[in-house]
Amino acid sequence: MALSQYSALTDEQCQSARIARDTRFDGQFFIAVKTTGIFCRPICPANLPKESNVEYFIDKAQALDAGYRPCLRCRPDSAPNSWAWKGVETTFIRATELIEQGALQQGDIEQLSERLGISSRYLRKLFQSYLGLAPKQYAQSHQLLFAKQLLHSSSLSITDIAYASGFHSIRRFNDAFKKILQLSPSQIRKQAQSACLQNTIALSFKGKLNWPHMLNFYQKRAISYMELVTETSYQRHVQIDGKAAWFKAWMEHNKVQVEFRLEDLSQLKILINRVRSMFDLDTDTNQIEQHLSTVAPSLVRTTGIRIPGVWSAWEAGVRAIIGQQVSVKAAIGQLNLLTAKIATEKTVAVNIVEEKVESENLNSKPEPSVYFPTPEEISQMDLSFLRMPQSRKETLKRFAQFYLSNPGCHPNDWLAIKGIGPWTVDYALLRGISMPDRFLTGDLIVKKVIQEFPQLEPTSVAPWGSYATFHCWEYVS
Repeated sequence: MALSQYSALTDEQCQSARIARDTRFDGQFFIAVKTTGIFCRPICPANLPKESNVEYFIDKAQALDAGYRPCLRCRPDSAPNSWAWKGVETTFIRATELIEQGALQQGDIEQLSERLGISSRYLRKLFQSYLGLAPKQYAQSHQLLFAKQLLHSSSLSITDIAYASGFHSIRRFNDAFKKILQLSPSQIRKQAQSACLQNTIALSFKGKLNWPHMLNFYQKRAISYMELVTETSYQRHVQIDGKAAWFKAWMEHNKVQVEFRLEDLSQLKILINRVRSMFDLDTDTNQIEQHLSTVAPSLVRTTGIRIPGVWSAWEAGVRAIIGQQVSVKAAIGQLNLLTAKIATEKTVAVNIVEEKVESENLNSKPEPSVYFPTPEEISQMDLSFLRMPQSRKETLKRFAQFYLSNPGCHPNDWLAIKGIGPWTVDYALLRGISMPDRFLTGDLIVKKVIQEFPQLEPTSVAPWGSYATFHCWEYVS
């Protein structure tokens, strides 16, 4: 199977990139070698095969379906994501995202189709058109590659890895692994380095990542006892479907290392996907900064800036409502009051608001476990204790009630709620779902920078308006 018709790359371009081992193409395509039955990343250090023995694929699942197994040297399972067809069919992209989040582990094709608002027949047609695969094949490929990544990058037992990858039986896990990857899990584990920490996984990314910039952004907005930001790491408590989870992230060996604890190990893939989204790891900053520098040559003063996201669109909405027309410091003070009140009602015996977190003295997860308020909790709470205008408290209440009635709603739908305007929605799109093209021309700092760079406008910075916003903020900092 050749490159998809939706790939922007030709075979000739892929050949040039693989011969040069050009890192800019890592994740954009994969090289399958007919004589060995192995597929690799363009940066693989192995001896270059003859072009006549090579096939190119734009997705790992395609290579697996064609009978190739992943290389143990360059580990294509850990390559950064790069969708060659992104933007062509939004329903297909949404389907792949839901499948990678475990939609076909928690339900079936019919339920997934219903969530997408299409028929199961049309969903299968989309996958056949774009990948030449069935949705179930795509799902199993990603389950197995995620399991392979865990075998390489964690000390979890093989049984735990099978469960975390969505398999309900170790026998089925072993059978699928041998059939598709042509290796047993124990063979992979023997060849993997065993120096990794327990319950730790390494996440790859493309381009540069300015980790200090991201941590500084989080530090100013951290909620006490829920988040802890040090000079080198970020950690927080979260809930996934009502189950407790915690993670800590730091940079090491040019990867984001993530230590985690889960009440339900089957939610590991969801956790990892959320972490990737929070730290914006699936973006190629080199490409973005090259584009912005073309538009405004001296705008990019700091490289590697990514979108510092939050756990969910719901959280971004609450943060935005509370932060309307006040400073960051004032908004975090009210968020601390809110989380403290809920924690107290849950009999957490500690005064969270008044106690200062001395992060340099805390090397483990912060105690007690505090989670971001849920829509149910805010909708049922008397918000009179918050020190902000009554109209904003009422907006927060309406937002929680709307979310309960419309689970999974898109931030654009929030404009129907009294008290929520474009700024709040833009903030949620920017930090809640890491929308790449939200150029906040109404922001005061952005307006100031535009005076110096009049060529900066939504059309010129597209499709990277969100990054233009962050570079504007950094420009005057």
